[in-house]
Amino acid sequence: MTDVVTDPLTTLAASFPSDFVFGAATAAYQVEGAVREDGRTPSIWDAFSHEPGRVANGDTGDVAVDHYHRMTSDVELMSDLGLGAYRFSISWPRLQPGGSGPVNTKGLAFYDRLVDTLLDRGVAPWATLYHWDLPVELEEAGGWPARDTAERFAEYAGIVADALGDRLHGLITLNEPWCSAFLGYGNGIHAPGRTDGAAALAASHHLLLGHGLAAQAIRAAAPETPLGITLNLYPTSPALPEGYDGPDRAAYDDAVRRVDGLCNRWFLDPVFGRGYPADVVEDVRPTSSLEFVHDGDTELIAAPLDFLGVNYYTRHMVAPGAYPGTASVEFRKRGWPTTAMGWEVDPDGLYDVVRRVHDEYPALPIYLTENGAAYEDVVSADGQVHDVERLAYLKSHLEAMARLAADDVAVAGYFAWSLVDNFEWAEGYAKRFGLVHVDYDTQLRTPKDSARWYASLMAAHRSGILGA
Repeated sequence: MTDVVTDPLTTLAASFPSDFVFGAATAAYQVEGAVREDGRTPSIWDAFSHEPGRVANGDTGDVAVDHYHRMTSDVELMSDLGLGAYRFSISWPRLQPGGSGPVNTKGLAFYDRLVDTLLDRGVAPWATLYHWDLPVELEEAGGWPARDTAERFAEYAGIVADALGDRLHGLITLNEPWCSAFLGYGNGIHAPGRTDGAAALAASHHLLLGHGLAAQAIRAAAPETPLGITLNLYPTSPALPEGYDGPDRAAYDDAVRRVDGLCNRWFLDPVFGRGYPADVVEDVRPTSSLEFVHDGDTELIAAPLDFLGVNYYTRHMVAPGAYPGTASVEFRKRGWPTTAMGWEVDPDGLYDVVRRVHDEYPALPIYLTENGAAYEDVVSADGQVHDVERLAYLKSHLEAMARLAADDVAVAGYFAWSLVDNFEWAEGYAKRFGLVHVDYDTQLRTPKDSARWYASLMAAHRSGILGA
């Protein structure tokens, strides 16, 4: 699968450090299936997806892409593509049914086999502890708005670190806590589907507290395991012509401040030891007084890390809301090309947001733990998927990564989202992000042109290292 090597591709490959990690990512509920097998109990996404009207076309992750049963052949596919690393998530209710108590030995055995199979095939295992599949029992007890959930998460993290930590090349506590808190508890479009602004703010804090407590547990059980957190970050810009300085500019700048504050700084600042940003605390005061923040919490959240994971998909273009004097904001489009998700394609945004982290926060290696695009893929008469748009998307965003490397930003790796087409949360199976096409009726895997191009890039990078 490495037969499309060109000079521009070789040049791009040579732009990355020799130890740069090229990988792909998935998440447990999106790919595993087998939701009622070997002791696994329901997660909030099992419950949410079975509620009528919650997910497009009534789709669920009951089968997903059957990775639980096809793990060995999926790892062979990763090896064939030449992936250097695979980022997967561990299903909390598969490993620890109900979210507390003893480990489920059958669930642990699956991840044990996965890690060993990856290592045997030369693919570095990267695990995420929480990619949104909270056990239902913990949600019924209060969910992430309840402080006890952070304590339970730390217990679970210690179990994983003790069992797998010595073999993992990276361990990520949380994936996109902004989504878990504000999409799950604020506007209700993700599990568990609650619409309570105060609960969302409490959830955001307890997720970060859980991260800090989990970091302690991981350090105790597996002190040598590289540890990080993944945040979804958005460069945020005013929806104005470049250079505009009219009388309403201040209102646009304040809209940028608000969105950047709650999407980015609300998570970056406490993780890097600054506590919650004072201006955002004032912004949210009408919703919550943050009484759930206890003495010592900010110190726990700022646990030392080995790397930062960044997920990037698009830029936010914002404007003040339609009602002057209110705190509302609007998100606008520029008329640029979009993916099937309606997200504008903006590789410069990747450069901008990573450079901003590099410039404004303490130095850590930065991994792009997710980046990719959904398009309306079609299997052609030749049996292949010629996903020209996705290939161009990957190329342009990897070029942005190469620019960061050239500018001495410590970018250490890139994980394409996603390895395979899968259950795309509230979009069900309607949106395809995969490098590999999946026929959901037969589970046939077909590498797309983008996968072949990515394989060629990785092969060129390896060749450059070997030839150096």
